[in-house]
Order: sequence, then C-alpha cells, then structure tokens
Amino acid sequence: MNPNAPKVVVTGGNGSLATVLAEVLRGRGWTADAPGRAELDVTSDDSVARYFDGRKIDLLICNAGITRDQPLARMDPAAWDDIWTTNFRGATRCIQAALPSMRESGTGHIILISSRSALHPPSGQTAYAAAKAALLGLVRDLAPALGIEGIRINAILPGFLETRMTSTVTEARKAAVLAEHALGRFNTCEAVAGFIRFLHEELPHTSSQTFQLDSRLA
Repeated sequence: MNPNAPKVVVTGGNGSLATVLAEVLRGRGWTADAPGRAELDVTSDDSVARYFDGRKIDLLICNAGITRDQPLARMDPAAWDDIWTTNFRGATRCIQAALPSMRESGTGHIILISSRSALHPPSGQTAYAAAKAALLGLVRDLAPALGIEGIRINAILPGFLETRMTSTVTEARKAAVLAEHALGRFNTCEAVAGFIRFLHEELPHTSSQTFQLDSRLA
C-alpha cells in the first residue's frame, strides 16, 4: 500500500454511488473508506465525532442523502427534518470533523454531492431540493476561508443515476427524464468516480465550483 496515496472518506457508504466511488478510487491505489450508517451516522454528532477522531483525510466526499418526495402542503414535519438532517446537516457535521486533519496538513479537498434538483426542482421535491441547494450555498460560503488554508471545496451534480436510490422511480418518469438529456443517455456512477478522480488529481487549483455532469441544459 502506498503511504502517500490520497486518503478518502465517502459518506453514505450503503448507497450505489458510494460503493462505486470507493471501488474506482481504490483501483487507483487510493485509500478509500465508504462507511455505512452503522459505522458513520451523519445525523449523529457522537457518531461523526467518533469516526473522524484522529483520522487522516485528504478528500472528503459528502454523499449521504435521502429523499422523501412530497408536495410541501402534505410534507410531514418529521420527514422534512430527516431530509435536512441527513442531506445538509450531515455534510456540515462531517466537514467540521474532517477539517482539523486537513488544517494540520495544510491541504485537503471537500466534494459535496448535490443534485440538479437544487437548480431545477421537480414537483414534489421541495425539501430535497432545498437541502441540496443549501449545499451549493455552503460551497460559495466556505471556499474563500478554506482557500486561505489550502483547502478546496467543490460541488457535483451527478445527474440522474440508475441506483438503489432511484430504483422506485417509475419507467414513465425515467423516460421523461431521459428525454431531457441531449445525449439520450444517463450518467453512470463509474463516470462520476472518474470525474472526481480527475478533479482531485489533475485540477489542484480548482475550488468553489459546481459541476453538472449529465447532458441536460443547466
């Protein structure tokens, strides 16, 4: 094992994207951990503190997320809280816990997995879209202060991915979303992983940016 290989943590390790991210990055010789909720519960201050305590991190990928699609008028307050606590507060918890390691080394990179819904929310995704949009605001807010310390932060909008999270989407809805893609095909988890590898290794001067990775109009 290369002791100089980037050390990566991908939150939401039970999800399809996190699994592929970890596999692809390990294939590059990186040390990549993708903890599931039993190991890292991003909704728990104690769990986050225990997991990151003393851990050396070069790249943090905040990927943990859930959906509870409902129109705002029918949205249960508890469901709204679950979405916000997981998708936004989960990211801020992990960032706060990972920063001491990055500050100690004078370098580091944070990537937030947002969503096109943050910019173009479909009907019924009010809470999810709001949480994902907040991540984009977080990038713009943190980038200047972290940049002074040599730490980068970027956001990625992967596009619609055929994963366990989207497995319940109806075929009719999938067809409608696919029709919005100029290339007539969905993005893949493998392609997202390849882009993240490139962003981290080949674009060391890039921070405060949001990258949309599918072929829909921004």
